Amino acid sequence: MAALGWLTPRRRSATARSVLAGEASAEAARKSSEETRKTARADADEPGFPVIGDVHAAAFFDLDNTVMQGAAIFHFGRGLYKRKFFETRDLARFAWQQAWFRLAGVEDPEHMQDARDSALSIVKGHRVAELQTIGEEIYDEYMADRIWPGTRALAQAHLDAGQKVWLVTAAPVEIATVIARRLGLTGALGTVAESVDGVYTGRLVGEPLHGPAKAEAVRALASAEGLDLARCAAYSDSHNDIPMLSLVGHPYAINPDAKLRRHAREKDWRLRDYRTGRKAAKVGIPAAAGVGAVAGGTAAAIALSRRRR
Repeated sequence: MAALGWLTPRRRSATARSVLAGEASAEAARKSSEETRKTARADADEPGFPVIGDVHAAAFFDLDNTVMQGAAIFHFGRGLYKRKFFETRDLARFAWQQAWFRLAGVEDPEHMQDARDSALSIVKGHRVAELQTIGEEIYDEYMADRIWPGTRALAQAHLDAGQKVWLVTAAPVEIATVIARRLGLTGALGTVAESVDGVYTGRLVGEPLHGPAKAEAVRALASAEGLDLARCAAYSDSHNDIPMLSLVGHPYAINPDAKLRRHAREKDWRLRDYRTGRKAAKVGIPAAAGVGAVAGGTAAAIALSRRRR
């Protein structure tokens, strides 16, 4: 019976500190349970979103650190190095830029410009078809395992509702198109590198699809597709994409940098964070909790599915 001693009333007096710890733990559990019930009630009362069958609505997703961990251009550079497109010193620069991006979690214009210039010089003289084929291989090698399950679940919810979903990224459109196709998305808006007779010239058409340029691309696509931007959604991690997020009626801050987090709170935008085990902050209309990559994806999918019923 000694083994069952923990089931019987305690025979020793608890210290004041242990009593305090026990009471605090019980109070925290009670509050957590109540908060869960409140969130569940709020989710149940929220109008369905995305709206099933709304052909005038669509979703636009930033790529780097929103859909995928890190920057696509850096992963692409790693794959090109493996295929001997450039030298070790260039790989070291790519590696440093990628490490900085992942640690800082924000897009530094100088780093991104340097990466784009490097990529343009590397692909100059190569055929577009060749890079498209290599892009498929690089996706499998370096990108597939870096997709945030939570963000992918959000994109799938829009697809399940019958809406089109596009990636919108400063990455080369060829890379973005590969990723969009692999994820089952509608397509991609990306930076266009100039080519003549199917061969890259080493120059861009216009400028990189970054910041305000993304907003203009979304606006143009919405006009061509007959979309009502007030009924559309956009998702991004970066304050650089505030112009794009501000265009739509349903902006989401995903894994946001500090500036975007502050802006989202000021504007009452929804926020989800899949980078850590902490519960995502809920901004504006109650949203599903982000509790890590896999758990976050499950929570988002369940919450969005519940809202559609």
